[in-house]
Amino acid sequence: MASLFSGRILICNNNDQDELDTEAEVIRRLENRLVLLYFGAGACPQCQAFVPILKDFFVRLTDEFYVLRAAQLALVYVSQDSTEEQQDLFLKDMPKKWLFLPFEDELRRDLGRQFSVERLPAVVVLKPDGDVLTRDGADEIQRLGTACFANWQEAAEVLDRNFQLPEDLEDQEPRSLTECLRRRKYRVEKAARGGRDPGGGDGEEGGAGGLF
Repeated sequence: MASLFSGRILICNNNDQDELDTEAEVIRRLENRLVLLYFGAGACPQCQAFVPILKDFFVRLTDEFYVLRAAQLALVYVSQDSTEEQQDLFLKDMPKKWLFLPFEDELRRDLGRQFSVERLPAVVVLKPDGDVLTRDGADEIQRLGTACFANWQEAAEVLDRNFQLPEDLEDQEPRSLTECLRRRKYRVEKAARGGRDPGGGDGEEGGAGGLF
């Protein structure tokens, strides 16, 4: 996987925007993980409709508020924004665990051609060895929500015995004083949604923004 970004810099979307500028750092961040390449643009209307679903999908799998242990998942934003200002504005409200390429890096465009991205939004899911698992990640996330991660994990033979979705926690003893509160909040949110996963709707496939 690291070979895809060999000689490149990946930037963490945290407050300090830490740079992963060595191969060892990139390997540590991506090793044994499914990697989502999200091709999008802040000004794209179809992306604006999809990104709240993607953000919720990622947070529910990686935020310890929802899971006991973060999933073996990484996301790299492959910006198709017209300007660096548009890219920065978009990333400001995105999860801090997201990674992205510097705006001036032409790999942003090269990856779109390499993975035959024809419209936005697009999510290409890569196995830990860099092979393509699916190019239809955006559609699957909209249709299946977090359930599609387990499907990808099994298909990629990435085994994480410690990973559990919130539904798996209902009958377990709490591990901390705050865990009961976290579970209660999840159940209230779930009841308010009618028991449906927020990413599990019948969203249509990503929009028709022309690309490469």
